[in-house]
Amino acid sequence: MKANVAGPMQQQIEILNPIDYVGWDELLASNRECTFFHTSAWAKVLCQTYHYRPLYFTVLDNNKLLALFPIMEVKSMLTGVRGVSLPFTDYCEPINASGIELLDIISFVAEYARKHHWKFIESRGGHYPGETPSTSVCRHTLDLTLGVAEIFSRFDSSTKRNIKKSRREGVKVNICRSLDAIKKYYRLHCITRKRHALPPQPGAFFRNIYEHVISKNLGFVALAFHGKTNIAGSIFFNFQDKCSYKFGASDYTYQHLRANNLVMWEAIKWYAQNGYRSLCLGRTMLDNTGLRRFKTGWGVDEQIINYYKYDLRRDAFMAKTLHPKKAYRHIFGRMPIPLLRALGYLLYKHAG
Repeated sequence: MKANVAGPMQQQIEILNPIDYVGWDELLASNRECTFFHTSAWAKVLCQTYHYRPLYFTVLDNNKLLALFPIMEVKSMLTGVRGVSLPFTDYCEPINASGIELLDIISFVAEYARKHHWKFIESRGGHYPGETPSTSVCRHTLDLTLGVAEIFSRFDSSTKRNIKKSRREGVKVNICRSLDAIKKYYRLHCITRKRHALPPQPGAFFRNIYEHVISKNLGFVALAFHGKTNIAGSIFFNFQDKCSYKFGASDYTYQHLRANNLVMWEAIKWYAQNGYRSLCLGRTMLDNTGLRRFKTGWGVDEQIINYYKYDLRRDAFMAKTLHPKKAYRHIFGRMPIPLLRALGYLLYKHAG
């Protein structure tokens, strides 16, 4: 299925699979707007874990990427068939070069979606003039080109104090790229998800992150130890000169040691010293004032990212809705970790 888009030259929209397309990541490198979440590595993680179908709506010209709207087709007995750009992704901006009309691409995606009986198209990022987003989140980005000393000087006083306290208490941080490090992180991840009354993602998700991301030097695990005890950890992704914080977890018993602060600082230093230009600290819900305060303490720029949901049955964007507290959170909080892991295995493929 192909179509033309407007521009100085008539360009064709093609549907590509980044997993099968030889040289996909080299193609991404031709466009400065691409991030890790556009890579074949992330596509492999999502497809192998949740069996989604990748449909990357693409405009190419002489081996250069002019436009990209990446989608995973999510087929679910619970939520129906829909296209998500992209599942379990903080943000994934559509890409369009000058002269390429994004609306032409979106119209083509909608035509494909109707033919294949999708209920919705979900876009995590992008700009659709006059339309109300379904959700808005914050993205926080740190400039790594300033140098380690200048970066540290811009932290707020509490962030500096917590880093120093963690060091005084003897916390050590290791930058790791082993499967064992992923396993150590996942233990903390399950503990943290239970504390937040949520099931953890399946273990296979993190094994695939190791196989396709960490082992390929597209990220690392930063683990904090107090003595021989692993008390905190985070997972970071990187592509070209950009990097992203994706997951963080800790054992709350050791919260007083402020290990999360030292983990973040050691990751920032590593990326800054190895030539990376920016670090995104991930998404934060607008009403999560505590997390926003933690992230702004690192001297970051805050940006609003809009998520959009297009209802194909109504042929209209869905307006923002309020989501009341769910009763199931109370139930999840009482469940043991093995049962929460089983629920995560069953439910996450439907969530996307």
